[in-house]
Amino acid sequence: MALIPNVYARRIGVLASAAALAALTSLVNAPTAAAAPPTPMSASAARAYLATVTPKTEGSTSGYSRDLFPHWSTVSGSCNTRETVLKRDGVNVVQDSACAAVSGSWYSEYDGATWTVATDLDIDHVVPLAEAWRSGASSWTTSKRQQFANDLTRPQLIAVTDNVNQAKGDLDPGKWLPPRTAYRCTYARMWVNVKQYWGLSMDSGEKTALVNVLNGC
Repeated sequence: MALIPNVYARRIGVLASAAALAALTSLVNAPTAAAAPPTPMSASAARAYLATVTPKTEGSTSGYSRDLFPHWSTVSGSCNTRETVLKRDGVNVVQDSACAAVSGSWYSEYDGATWTVATDLDIDHVVPLAEAWRSGASSWTTSKRQQFANDLTRPQLIAVTDNVNQAKGDLDPGKWLPPRTAYRCTYARMWVNVKQYWGLSMDSGEKTALVNVLNGC
């Protein structure tokens, strides 16, 4: 078999390298799909859990402070929980050296709005910190409350339109549900999933609202 002259071998190598670089560049520049919060339990599992829940009168907010739930903890390097969720929930998110999101696109599941400036978004605690306090977290250690406030494993954190999150405040599903009705089933599943995992109680109005939503799922 004839040997390929060195010049041709080098040329083939260059072409192969160029093709590999082009493929890599294409991957880097390709739009990234919007990630979602961790998948919540199914509607049937949520209904089954609710059937075991005995409603309990909600506690008071006496002694409550957001400072008792240290949040936006460092996840890695200069990235904290807020920036991690913004990166996860957005599309084509670019972060600066301090991990702050400087560009990207975010779809707010609560109201169906799309934003391109990170400051237009809040990171919602699906089960609000004050709600958790009234539901049992008042007896937790600060360390456990910190884990709850930065929980990236359960469907507890989601990037949404800031004023929609502010309208929600610390209300439970008996008093507030996402204005985008198509997301209410998912929201109810998220809520139940978080409360079940963290062992938080539910009051009667909260449970009734969740049952009503999940029965339509």
